[in-house]
Parts: sequence; C-alpha cells; structure tokens
Amino acid sequence: MPSRLRGAPKGESAPPAPRPGILDIAPYVGGDSTLPGIAKPIKLASNESALGPSPLAIEAYKACAARLHRYPDGSHEKLRAAIGERHGIDPAAIVCGNGSDEILAMLAKAYAGPGDEVLYSAHGFLVYPIVALAAGATPVAAAEKNLRADVDALLARVTPRTRILYLANPNNPTGSYIPAAELRRLRDGLPPDVLLVIDSAYAEFVTESDYSPGGELVAAGDNVVMTRTFSKIYALSALRLGWAYCPPAVADVLNRVRGPFNINQPVQEAGIAALADTAAVNAARGHNTRWRGWLADALGKLGLTVYPSAANFLLVEFGASPAEAAAADAYLRSEGIILRRMEPYSLGQCLRVTIGTEAEMKALVAALSRYLADK
Repeated sequence: MPSRLRGAPKGESAPPAPRPGILDIAPYVGGDSTLPGIAKPIKLASNESALGPSPLAIEAYKACAARLHRYPDGSHEKLRAAIGERHGIDPAAIVCGNGSDEILAMLAKAYAGPGDEVLYSAHGFLVYPIVALAAGATPVAAAEKNLRADVDALLARVTPRTRILYLANPNNPTGSYIPAAELRRLRDGLPPDVLLVIDSAYAEFVTESDYSPGGELVAAGDNVVMTRTFSKIYALSALRLGWAYCPPAVADVLNRVRGPFNINQPVQEAGIAALADTAAVNAARGHNTRWRGWLADALGKLGLTVYPSAANFLLVEFGASPAEAAAADAYLRSEGIILRRMEPYSLGQCLRVTIGTEAEMKALVAALSRYLADK
C-alpha cells in the first residue's frame, strides 16, 4: 500500500482541511455554572427555569429506565401529536430536534451554502452566525434600533444571495420583541425564496397582547418556519428538546436531513408529560412576570439602566464602559452570583440576568446595593 496520500508532495503530508468558514466560527460558550471555592453559587447566566421541571416530566423520564435497550421512536409520533394538540397545529407539520439549536443548524445546512447569505439582527442569538458559517454561507447582521430588531433595516440588507433570515422574537439577549403586525410586515417584504425562521424560544413568557409567536405566518405561506423549545418555560434544558412548525415542503426537507433517532425516548416521554402539566407552565409564567417586574424596579432604583424584556431575563447596563460591567461581574462572582457577560454580543457594557427564585433575586439586589454603595 502507498505510504502517503495520492497527490501529496513527496516528503510532505497535509492534515485534513475543514470547509471554508469553519475556522471563522467563534465556538458558542454557555454560561458558567461553577465558581472556585463556592459550593452552591447562584447561577443566573443561562436563562434557565426558576422553578424547575414539572414533576410529571421527571416521573415520565424515570419510567423509561427499564427500556433503555430499545431504540426511540424515530418519527416522534406521540410527541408531535401532543405538541399539535397543545398548539392547535397539524402534527405532520412538526419536526422535532435535539434542542431548537439542531433545527436552526439543519435549516442552514439544507437551505444555505457557499455564496449564500444568512441574515439576522445585530444583537441576535449567537447561534445564527455559527450555523451560517458551518454551512459555508456568509452571515450578515442588520442594525437594530434601540436594541430591537428593525424591520426596515433587515429588509434593506436582503440581496439576491439571501437565503435565510433568522429572527429571535423575543430576542436573546436583549429581551425585546417586535409586535405581530411588524412580524407580518417583515414576512410580506421578503422575496418568496427567502426562508424566514422565527425563533420563538421565549414565547410562553410573553404577556403583551400585540405579540405572536408566528404560527399564523407559517400556516399562511411557504417560506416561514417557527421554532420552539422545551428548555425555557418547560425547564427541560438538560434534555435538549425543540421543535419546528413548518410548511409541508420544509418539513419534508428537515426529515430528510435529520438523524433517524435524534431524540432519545426518555426525552420524548418527558416532553409529552411537560406539555400536559399546564399548571406548572402557568406557575412558571406567573413567577417570571412577578419577579421580572420586581427586579427591574429594584435595579432601576439603584441607578442602573434596565432594558424592557418580554422573556425570562433582563439586560442591565452598568455604564458607558465595558470595564464597569466587568467590575460588577467580578464583585458578584466573589459573592457567589453568576451573571452573563455580553461581550460576544457587542454589548460589553451590559450583563444579562436570568429571573431566578425569590431568594436569588433578593440576594442579587442586596449584593449590587453593597457594590454600588462602595463605588
């Protein structure tokens, strides 16, 4: 057998090369969970549930333990039926994923590639440029207005090369949203061959009457997909479960490119049980609304700038310089409290705060009161 690859220069060897764009990716880094020397820090960095998962979901997950030798249902039939019943949509139009992140990546893989552009708002979720680059496409950011997606700016950046527009609504990390009328105007302004992907991960937390997750736009045409997740209000972050509501042609494409067993059976069973526990969802929404308002008011009284949020977190500005947010973060970590730094989103002057338990919110405000009093 030859000792070197055919075509390699004599005496030289070259390692396998990734596709163009891959090495341009800044890997996504999740929120910290631990602090040196602190056994149980208060983690408010990852927009996780304050109340935890439904007891029904926990029991459903455990009940699968004796069947771990069996392959999961690759069609997700019962899970899709439960999602369809909860949201009043056709289960055939639902595609499930290993977290909604997997669906976002599958869409980029299926609909964008070298020479194409993937559009998103300037402070949109970091996964959007990552999946674009992984598919070989070029990510394009459109300017926002007052930390909110700007429909006119997005439409102005559409070119003949645009293939996908990702929009988080509400947006992470700003917490802002665009109303249903603006969302429809965005869809109506797009060419029919551009896929609008509405990432509605935080939809269940929204209480504003002019908001829509976007399902009606999926039903009305062929170029809109709505993605959702079980990681937020359903508190199943560790299990990685998401889904998309798609036009028939898009659902067909996603089912061709996804892994045949991309969601394990305990996760499917937990998801079905979580959907059935409406009391747990209502409790989580009520808790979030109450303590988000309380925290925004308390931080505002401390002289901090708190941006309006429709989700389960707040974006808090600590001054004009990123150094001020960094100093506050360092102090809070010394007190055992972990928030999320925002430099990757070009918002280094801010920290993002997940809405936690009553005790966690009061501990945060007390710590910041001490910090600001000593400045």
